[in-house]
Amino acid sequence: MPDKPNTWDIALRQFHEVAARIDLSRGLRDYLSVPEAVHVFSVPVLRDNGETQVFTGIRSQHSFARGPAKGGLRFHPGVSIDEVKALSMWMTWKTAVVNVPFGGGKGGLICDYKSFSTREKERAARGFARRLAPVIGPEIDIPAPDVNTTAEVMAWIADEYGHYVGHPEPACITGKPVEFGGSRGRDSATGRGLAYCVDRYYHNKDRSLEGQHVVIQGFGNAGQWAAKVLASMGATIIAISDSRGAVHTPDGISATGAVKHKLESGEVAGMPGEEISHEELLELECDILVPAALESCITADNAPRIKAKLIAEAANGPTTPDADAILHERGITVIPDVLANAGGVTVSYFEWVQNRQRYYWPEEKVHQRLQATMRQSLDEVQALAEDKDVPWRTAAYMLAIQRVAHAVEVNHPDF
Repeated sequence: MPDKPNTWDIALRQFHEVAARIDLSRGLRDYLSVPEAVHVFSVPVLRDNGETQVFTGIRSQHSFARGPAKGGLRFHPGVSIDEVKALSMWMTWKTAVVNVPFGGGKGGLICDYKSFSTREKERAARGFARRLAPVIGPEIDIPAPDVNTTAEVMAWIADEYGHYVGHPEPACITGKPVEFGGSRGRDSATGRGLAYCVDRYYHNKDRSLEGQHVVIQGFGNAGQWAAKVLASMGATIIAISDSRGAVHTPDGISATGAVKHKLESGEVAGMPGEEISHEELLELECDILVPAALESCITADNAPRIKAKLIAEAANGPTTPDADAILHERGITVIPDVLANAGGVTVSYFEWVQNRQRYYWPEEKVHQRLQATMRQSLDEVQALAEDKDVPWRTAAYMLAIQRVAHAVEVNHPDF
């Protein structure tokens, strides 16, 4: 099996290709091709056996040009500085695509968090929060949940930050439980935002989602909500997968039934249907493919065999640049991650606004504003892609990089 592409190399390649296309100045290219800050922390954690183990925590703040840095925290053994830097850069473009006033950030704790006991999880999260506190805050950098982190983890971090500043400050982080200042509708936002994008794509082509066949790779929060909302719009889910297995049912899978099974059993395996490999799932005949797992699953190796007509990226960076070129040549439209999965950061922005105002919105208002944002953003990216005759990812990056570059020029007299 070939080595997994370096995520930071991919992010840089994507940036430089578009920067050259829009004739970005050398100074701006150099400035935006590195994070404004990368913090690395040692995080001691008392284990239940009485021993203290030291883990490494990272926070990359790619850009403050359009506002505070914004992005998730992932607790996973595979976290690396290069991965976190890439994800923070992608967050800069993502917030710019949907035009919310944030920059890009990302962080992680290198640990096998799933293996921790509940008490160890809390100690690790609070320990990391104490190291993060001096470099985050409502006007500086606003973390959020990501791989293996939950609303409860966000509440622990917010509590530690409150102790650091001497008063409660819910706007220091998003993705919190509703009772601790979280926004209604945040749990469904990433998958729901993707569904709004797909629905708008079909609307703009004067077509209906009714009966469209959908394959979902990755059945965590984003994949589950994408399945439920797309199914409610009339689409038919024909295959789903998680890290342990994949199931294919050509006649359709009940989205609510699949979510129930996953929550009860912890896995997709065991559901009615034909069990297939992860490779086979990606290459199924379908109308819409939703990659909702980790990075670089669609590569130059399997892109020639992808049969979906539309790919909507729920995961960050699931398609490599070489695969992008192949898909474009084959006429397969990709709604890129910086647009398709931006529902999460959009509702995170709504949560931050509500926290700052101490005034909270009903869930229906959150859904309406999310839908309006995703529709407008998709329309802007589609119009630019068609006007310039470029792939949607290129159009999204052109739009985002121009917005960020303009903010840098306004804020920094040296540019």
